[in-house]
Amino acid sequence: MAGTFVVEDQSAVAQLLGDPATFGGEQPKRVDTHGAMVFLTKDRVYKVKRAVGFSYMDFSTVAKRLATFEEELRVNRRTAPDLYLGIAPVVNGDDGLRLGEVGETVEDLIEPVLVMRRFEATFDEIAAAGGLEPAHIIAVAEQVAALHRTAEVIERADPVARVEEALGEAIAQARANPAILPAQQVDTVEQGLLHLARAASRTIRQRSAAGLERHCHGDLHLRNICLFQSKATLFDAIEFNREFANIDLLYDIAFLLMDLEARGLLGLANLALNTYLDRRLADGWPDEDGLALLPLFISLRALIRAEVGANMASVQAEAEAAAAQAAEATAHLQQAASGLAAARPRLIAVGGLSGSGKSTLAGVLAPVVGRSPGARWLRSDVARKALEGLGPLERLPPEAYTPEQSARVYRYLLDAAARCLAGGQSVVLDAVYARPEERIAVEALAARMGVPFHGIWLDAPVKTRAARVDCRQGDASDAGADVAKAQAAYDTGAIRWTRIDANAGSAAVEAKARRYLGF
Repeated sequence: MAGTFVVEDQSAVAQLLGDPATFGGEQPKRVDTHGAMVFLTKDRVYKVKRAVGFSYMDFSTVAKRLATFEEELRVNRRTAPDLYLGIAPVVNGDDGLRLGEVGETVEDLIEPVLVMRRFEATFDEIAAAGGLEPAHIIAVAEQVAALHRTAEVIERADPVARVEEALGEAIAQARANPAILPAQQVDTVEQGLLHLARAASRTIRQRSAAGLERHCHGDLHLRNICLFQSKATLFDAIEFNREFANIDLLYDIAFLLMDLEARGLLGLANLALNTYLDRRLADGWPDEDGLALLPLFISLRALIRAEVGANMASVQAEAEAAAAQAAEATAHLQQAASGLAAARPRLIAVGGLSGSGKSTLAGVLAPVVGRSPGARWLRSDVARKALEGLGPLERLPPEAYTPEQSARVYRYLLDAAARCLAGGQSVVLDAVYARPEERIAVEALAARMGVPFHGIWLDAPVKTRAARVDCRQGDASDAGADVAKAQAAYDTGAIRWTRIDANAGSAAVEAKARRYLGF
């Protein structure tokens, strides 16, 4: 960050908050970003806005920094009400500056300080330690869906112009750091993003008119998700520029998808997207149509992370930290460029009787099929419950498993798959597909959409299948051993899909499926 952006000397405040005497002898840990100085003690977090004046982020006066903190409290208490304690003042004391109490009102405010409870860890720290689990990501995706469901709807006259404006702002910031972000690469990304934005202009307008632009989180990467009181918690939402948070819902979650992908966590990125979309279906507003915008949204998010990282590199006190930030920024620029490449979608269907291992196989295939972050995983067990407004682990009564209800589920799978494929997103269908007409319908869909089709049928003896379903825990399927045994009497007709012996274990099944699919 060039020195011209800094408009005020805050060294005295930084010295106060870095002094162990301020916290009863405890030495705080300092973390610097391009917009804040953060001081961590055992139980509390103290945050000071940097006195900077960017075109998109103005903290140039004490009054502006105080107003921004007040907004930060408001927007973050939507998702983390117990994490944010309030604002404490830095004022002149008898022996120099002192830190006041949260909520204390003063006339001679030197600097406002946001005070938070200390959380266990941020998700980027958990990821760096190799500890990020599917359960973490499922919880995050469900929280994002909940935030989006109740978020304020934004009415915008020209949503396409706003997308292009955001793109232009990111490009301008990227060009301010040519030593880190090469101009030629920035130009290439700009051209690709502009092309995608213009091609998607109709979809962008339709989504805005449908109320799918809302006041979202706005900065939803792993560093802004924490483990607080043992629960995944969204925090540090955008507060300094409302336009950055008044965005398309899928653009909001695209930051999370981009960040997971950047860290090589492709399976978790795919799980995040599919969990989010499944929750949206359960809430009554599915969003497969929006997947056409994912390449634009994910690449733009990567570009923004690149330019922010380049700015952060310039404020690091240590050369090693600055070099690490610069390397991360260049990697994000490359990610933005690679995400612009077109990828032809494909349709994969995994069928088999209950307990044959369909979902295990579909779950490992989905992240590696098609463009980032992998395929839409459409699972009949999850869809059946979502269509009733339920989560995947809630149980349905027996009457939800009538032939009529099953037909409704299979119709939904075909319709959702068609919308995904139309938007360029690959699909992995996961259902029993015991009836010949169900399998024919899937094949006909692929032919109609003009995409490659691969059908996989998993074979396993009834004893194996019954034992597997009996051992299930935390699974979306309600089928028990009695169902698995009864299915042995099904007349499945001639099965033309590639058959794989599923009795050998999941690793062997996956290896055979990968060979068949050409991976």
